[in-house]
Amino acid sequence: MICRKAANMEKREVKRYIFIAVLAIAVCVICQNFSVIASFVSIILGALKSLVIGFFIAYIFNIILIRFEKLYFPKSTSKLANLTRRPVCIASAFAITLAIIVLILIIVIPEIAKAFGVIYSELPDAFTTAKDFVTGKLNEYPQIQEKISSLEFDWADIAGKLSKLLTSGVAGILSSAVGIIGGLTSTVTNLVLGVIFAIYLLMRKDKLIRDANRIRRAYFSDDFNKKSAIVLKTANTTFQSFFVGQFVEAIILGSLCFIGMKLLKLPYAAMSGTLVGVTAFIPIVGAFLGAGISAFIILTVNPMQALVFVIFLIILQQLEGNIIYPKVVGGSIGLPSVWTLAAVTIGGGLFGVLGMILGVPLTATLYKLSFHALENKESELGIAPVEDSEKTSKKQKKSDKRKKTVSKK
Repeated sequence: MICRKAANMEKREVKRYIFIAVLAIAVCVICQNFSVIASFVSIILGALKSLVIGFFIAYIFNIILIRFEKLYFPKSTSKLANLTRRPVCIASAFAITLAIIVLILIIVIPEIAKAFGVIYSELPDAFTTAKDFVTGKLNEYPQIQEKISSLEFDWADIAGKLSKLLTSGVAGILSSAVGIIGGLTSTVTNLVLGVIFAIYLLMRKDKLIRDANRIRRAYFSDDFNKKSAIVLKTANTTFQSFFVGQFVEAIILGSLCFIGMKLLKLPYAAMSGTLVGVTAFIPIVGAFLGAGISAFIILTVNPMQALVFVIFLIILQQLEGNIIYPKVVGGSIGLPSVWTLAAVTIGGGLFGVLGMILGVPLTATLYKLSFHALENKESELGIAPVEDSEKTSKKQKKSDKRKKTVSKK
């Protein structure tokens, strides 16, 4: 028996050393051929782009689909209701999303075009007014006043130069038109294929989940399945809570912005509320981005109203950051504000806007899983959590005080 145990231990040691050696060789090969491997990975990711887009669309729309299916004759057991529930709910989810996108474009684009038209028409007069104002304030400095007064811009000449610049660039644009059309065609193709793949996933999601569970039970151990189930459940719950909470928070913030601007009689209320609400999908910094664009557009109408809008939005942002976001989103994902800021910063630096959006739920998932592992380790070692120990010490202090008061009496 002792010899067998020793032999088994030796086999485990040999396997471990072999694994370490293979891993070291693999790392060396990857480091030496990093450019080749990186290009190969980029080709694979490019081929899988439409499938990745489809999976992401399916996951987002599945959140909407689950809620629609609860409203579509939920108590009915008829064949017709069961047969039409999934297709009708999928079509409704896509139709409502498309309608929202079209409505946002109808509200935002004409107002932005109108604002830039105002900028183009009023910029020369605004420059003249600003120049007169500055020269009037610089009576004590005649040299500076003279230089500013001598500033003149021939706006017709500037417009002519811009038109020449655009005309000269037409040849370059035409030469690269094939590449632009090819890139646009590729993007549209990937998006269309992604939508088709998402619809297929949503239609067959029950069977796909059953097949995945069968594969897990057949090829992986029970311990691995339990751990992976905890990870997947935590990630799914966190991501769903984040997207739902972020959507609700964006609607609340956009609505409050619209109502406040109407009460303050500020221009472009509908456009600003829509922009602030849409950009609020980006955690923390999104609303400021929408506010900056809106403030610039309001500035074309009245600078004082733009200042009022900025002050109003700062107050609204404080209300959103301290009350709305922690209640609607922060409480649902359970991530402290410092980690939320870190997730947005790092995610934005690595993957841009998409990294800002997905960084928060991903960090929240890792945060929950790390604390779950810590709690399991503490329970194995018999260590009481800090909160429990603090509660126990407080209870002990209260009981000691009661004993002292009883003894005094």
